[in-house]
Amino acid sequence: MAQAKIHAKMNEGDKNSKFSRSMSMADRSGRLLESLDQLELRVDTLREAASALEQEKESLLEMINSIQSSQEMRSISDGEREELSLTASRLLGRTLTVEVSVETIRNPQQQDALSKATSIVDEIAGEILDDLEGGRKRLLSLLAACVTEAPPVPIDQKFQSIVISCALEDQKKIKRRIETLIRNVDNSGKTIRIMDHLKLNGQKINKSLQ
Repeated sequence: MAQAKIHAKMNEGDKNSKFSRSMSMADRSGRLLESLDQLELRVDTLREAASALEQEKESLLEMINSIQSSQEMRSISDGEREELSLTASRLLGRTLTVEVSVETIRNPQQQDALSKATSIVDEIAGEILDDLEGGRKRLLSLLAACVTEAPPVPIDQKFQSIVISCALEDQKKIKRRIETLIRNVDNSGKTIRIMDHLKLNGQKINKSLQ
């Protein structure tokens, strides 16, 4: 009888011990899961901050290049232009020393879609100087394919189907690149019109002096 009681207490002790171990494992698992959740938030914050730095670098490069090719640079003295050009080149070089890269995780379909979308934009960018107005219209149709609100221009349906298949981060980068190209086209058009105007005025002056 006494031996039976001892066995019963031993079995009860084993059950309590297993239950305690089980609770302890659950607690540890919960704490680890909580730590991983907090780390995931920090990883997301890191990627967002790095992406913001990428965009800031792109913006700085665009602004420096815009100043270098601006009409204002052509309308100042040679000495001033040389000094400002050196400063702009120095800033450009310093900006390029900053390396920020946020890699996007893609499946094979998204990688293929990105390659096709990039190829289309590259083709237009390579031919745009030959036809600024036509190139701008094509870029606007591509941009219309990247936005949700209804734009007042025709949408490139083929490009839209390709972009939709891209990863979300790639969709944003493609849209930003197209917007940058459109701004560059607009700035180039302004410069050309200004140069044409100056040339025309110069011709009029020359005729009046003859």
